Amino acid sequence: QIWSSMVDGSPKGFESMGKVACIILARGGSKGIPRKNVLDFCGKPLVAWSILQALGTSEIDEVYLSSDNDEILKVGEDFGAQLIRRPKEFATDTASSESAVVHALSTLDYKPEIVVMLEPTAPLRRDKDLGKSIVQFRDEQWDSGFSGAVLEDFLIWTKDDTNRLISVNYDYENQTRRQDRKPDYVENGAIYLFKPEILDQNNRFGGNIGIYMMEFWQSFELDNPEDWIFVESLFKQYILEKK
Repeated sequence: QIWSSMVDGSPKGFESMGKVACIILARGGSKGIPRKNVLDFCGKPLVAWSILQALGTSEIDEVYLSSDNDEILKVGEDFGAQLIRRPKEFATDTASSESAVVHALSTLDYKPEIVVMLEPTAPLRRDKDLGKSIVQFRDEQWDSGFSGAVLEDFLIWTKDDTNRLISVNYDYENQTRRQDRKPDYVENGAIYLFKPEILDQNNRFGGNIGIYMMEFWQSFELDNPEDWIFVESLFKQYILEKK
């Protein structure tokens, strides 16, 4: 068990302190948008926004930046995050986010009650979203959870093994009114929360899984160069101008 083996090698006095630890994952070597974590996004390096959002949330006790990259770590230092240098083996294209979180937790001298994992490429979150998701986590007794939105008016198809199209979230032979369809939810990448022991299965999800609902405009991420201007415009209109 990943978490259990990590605890066995931890310092004496290692125990849950009821703390909420936010771990921001920002490795170097981005392929889709080179140096994206340090590029200017609405006047600040992209990764800085996740740091500031976490620092501005009273429900979060500690904010850590995990990275293998000196330039990213310097931004983290400038904006007030606690730094965790990530080993190269946890920063490859094939390394999981979970492995990076496990490494980050192994550097701490306490076991947090809740881990909040943020990815800088999903910046369309507000300070209040982080705080409210943590409150909901506790109130509804989640073991793990994520932020998401209702996937409205999207009729999704896939292909089977014979390359035949199949409808996924509705029955095209017995179509119903939009208002009568059960809602589908999209995992929007903005917030992940879990108890540390959930990582024993090398997965951020497990146990009682909950969803913190956000608006659909908050579901856009920065994966390709063409996303940048669009997501910046949403950030300016809905987050910066609302402050």
